[in-house]
Order: sequence, then C-alpha cells, then structure tokens
Amino acid sequence: MRLKDGFRVGPSVAAKNHIREVMLELGLDVDSDGLKDTPDRVVRMLHEMTEGYLSEPGDILKKQFEADYDEMVVVKDVPVGSLCEHHLLPFHGVAHVGYLPQGKVVGLSKIPRLVRCLSQRLQIQERLTREIALAIEEGLAPGGVGVVIRAMHTCMHMRGIRSEGDMVTSCMLGSFRTEPETRGEFLAFLDR
Repeated sequence: MRLKDGFRVGPSVAAKNHIREVMLELGLDVDSDGLKDTPDRVVRMLHEMTEGYLSEPGDILKKQFEADYDEMVVVKDVPVGSLCEHHLLPFHGVAHVGYLPQGKVVGLSKIPRLVRCLSQRLQIQERLTREIALAIEEGLAPGGVGVVIRAMHTCMHMRGIRSEGDMVTSCMLGSFRTEPETRGEFLAFLDR
C-alpha cells in the first residue's frame, strides 16, 4: 500500500501468499469465510503500522516559530503504538515529551506527529525513546529535552512469560540530564 508514482499500491500477491503460507503452517482453513481475506488484511495492517518509514523526523520539526519563551514546554499523554521488532507484536502506551526552548518553538501538533512517525516503525521502546529525544535536540537545539514512555508490550503479556506489567523508559538530554532541578520539574509535570 506504499505510494508509487503518486498512486497507492495494494498488497503484493507475493506478500499475501507468504501470510497465507504462515496460516497454513498453523493448520488453519485459509479458505473459510473468516480467513480467506486475512492475508490481504494482514499485509495492509503491516503497511499501516509501519507508515513512519515514509516520513523524516527532521521534516516534521522544520516549521518553527520565533518565541521569547525559555520555560519548559511539556506535551503529556501522547499515544504511542508500535510493533516490536523482535516478534512483530504491538506495544502501546503514552509518551511524555518536554523541552526548554531557546528562541524557537514548534506547533503543538508537531510533537505527537514526531512520536507517531518514529513509533510507526519496527522498534524497541528504549530506542524509540532516545530517537524522539534526539530528533527534538537536533531539530530545535533546545536547552534540554526529556522523554518518558510508558507502554504495555503484548510480546510479554501474550507469549513467553505471559506477565503483567508496563515498561517505562526515559531519555534526558542537555539540562534535563545535567541539572537535577530541571529533571525534577519535568518529572513533576508528569505526576500532575
């Protein structure tokens, strides 16, 4: 379903056949009413869940505004939905992103767009957290950046250990890393 020459291209026959083969390996009746269109749906879903590869984080943050503002900007509870690169199973949760502007800010929608771009790639949560922080650091050159992600991983809940629990990761750069007061202020925002 990627764009090719401006036109949407549907799932390839080869990709659908691969999914069909996996289903046959599982002993499923791939011709039943409920399953006959599943290979097409699975390939379309994978394209949708990896749309982040079609965007560049730097492009999302290009539109900036001059601002005489140097206090912390925090965007909380940004939805995160990604596929674990180890099992292709979803993990989902929320990201909290903060930065200290130095003369420039971005529109409010840019932070969720950045999170979505980077999370709609095959990921591990630790790398995703760092990629978001680094993209903001590179794109805005702020005084500091903080990113905290809390997510539930279906690869842990539904297979293997089958354990409950969320994973929390953080990445602190600039003054968020070097100044305990700045880090504390950011983390206090998350508790409110």
